[in-house]
Amino acid sequence: MNEALQELAGLIEAKQADAVIATDIAWNELNVTVTLNSIVEFTAFLKNDRSMQFSTLVDITAVDYPTREKRFDVVYHLLSMYRNHRVRVRIEVREDDLVPSLTGVYPASNWFEREVFDMYGLLFSGHPDLRRILTDYGFRGYPLRKDFPTTGYTEVRYDDKEKRVVYEPVSLVQEYRQFDFMSPWEGAEYILPGDNKGAAK
Repeated sequence: MNEALQELAGLIEAKQADAVIATDIAWNELNVTVTLNSIVEFTAFLKNDRSMQFSTLVDITAVDYPTREKRFDVVYHLLSMYRNHRVRVRIEVREDDLVPSLTGVYPASNWFEREVFDMYGLLFSGHPDLRRILTDYGFRGYPLRKDFPTTGYTEVRYDDKEKRVVYEPVSLVQEYRQFDFMSPWEGAEYILPGDNKGAAK
C-alpha cells in the first residue's frame, strides 16, 4: 500500500510542483500540503486528471492551532473509487484569510464549508450561501475554536411565563451543581434505595 501511495505522491509532486508544499504518508493515507491560492486548481486536477480521478469529496474540516501564525488548517478528504486511494489535502490559513470555495469543483463542498464557517469562523470566497448551518440564529462565537468557553456565551431555554424561547447569558450557580464522587466500579458503602442485592446481605 505504501509503495502505491509513494508513487501517487511522486506523480502529484511532478504534475503540481507549484502547488505542493509537502507530502507524507501516515496511517496508510497520503497527506498533501498545498498553498492557499492553489486549492481550487489543485483539487480540480485531483478530480479530473486521468491518473488521479478523485471524484468524491468525503469531508472538509479544520484544526485550530491558536499559537501559530497561520492559526488554522483546512483539511479536505478525497476518495478515488477508480484507483482505490484516499488523499488528505491540507492548507494553512490565517484567521482573516479568505479560503477559495470548492463549490465549483465539488458541489458537495457547499454544506461542508458552511459547517467550517459555523464552527471555526473561516470565510470562503465565492461560496453561494455562506451562513451558519449547525448553530442557532444569533449564535455568538465559533464553538470548535480552542479559545471558545466550554459553557458558551449564552444559554437557550423555553420560558413558560413568556411562552417562548429566551436567550440568556450563561451563569453557573454553585448550589445547583451536584457532585457524586462515588466510583461506579467500587460500589456504594451504603444501601441504595431499591437495591435488592444490598438488602439480601
